[in-house]
Amino acid sequence: MSPRLRWRKFVSGFMLTMTGVCAMVAVSVLFLILGYLAVHGGTSVNWNFFTKLPVPVGETGGGMANAILGSAKMLLLATLFGVPIGFFGAIYLAEFSSGSIAFVVRYAADLLNGVPSIVIGIFAYSLVVHPFRQYSTLAGGFALGLMMIPITLRSTEEFLRGVPNPLREAAMALGASKWKTIATVIVPAAYRGILTAVLLAFARVAGETAPLLFTALGNQFWSPGWTHPTASLPVMIYTYALAPYDDWHRQAWAAGLVLLVLILVINIVARAILSRGIAVPRS
Repeated sequence: MSPRLRWRKFVSGFMLTMTGVCAMVAVSVLFLILGYLAVHGGTSVNWNFFTKLPVPVGETGGGMANAILGSAKMLLLATLFGVPIGFFGAIYLAEFSSGSIAFVVRYAADLLNGVPSIVIGIFAYSLVVHPFRQYSTLAGGFALGLMMIPITLRSTEEFLRGVPNPLREAAMALGASKWKTIATVIVPAAYRGILTAVLLAFARVAGETAPLLFTALGNQFWSPGWTHPTASLPVMIYTYALAPYDDWHRQAWAAGLVLLVLILVINIVARAILSRGIAVPRS
């Protein structure tokens, strides 16, 4: 074997080993975080954690039922606000717009996606909280919905563009209008990708804290209705982690574990849906 060939095999084996090691390190970080959260907060994840309110300072136990419900309410509002805007914006970009207008919209969406969450929180505060002198669930949902728009828009656009053109041409050749083609052919063909985009956007905003500090604030009790301050898991984690009480620290680790597992499950479901590919409509 020539020296050059031996050198090439050595470099190939070395680079293969290094890439494998880097891949293992990247994956192990997730399991390290999960394990750390499980060790420190696993004992506090029980039935009371999901059903009880936080207890007063000095007492042990209790739960974060109000924060779980508050997060669910704000994520529901964010989905109802952000997903339709992103979905119809993606249809416009993928099926109608071209040239400079499409470039500006895509560029603006990418910029919005890169805006720090705390800036989104300040904007939502000045637009929704300050004029009405009221922190609320609605304000928190509005802030999270703003963050869902660019993710839903750009991801959905890519999935719509992935639908084969022959499907569009066949529908138009049969006399279907543009909107009927979109509603009955293109969207059904890309629905798995669209659902994946929504789930990824949902997972992206589920753990945000900064916007909620400026909009929903927090609450140690049940939040009545939609126009009052409400608790959320990310804010409760922040509050409990800074407190000087060991029991609150355990509760914060438990909430972090629950939140991370939720995001992990959402991502796994999204990947599973996406792996099934495009659903071609059948007559």
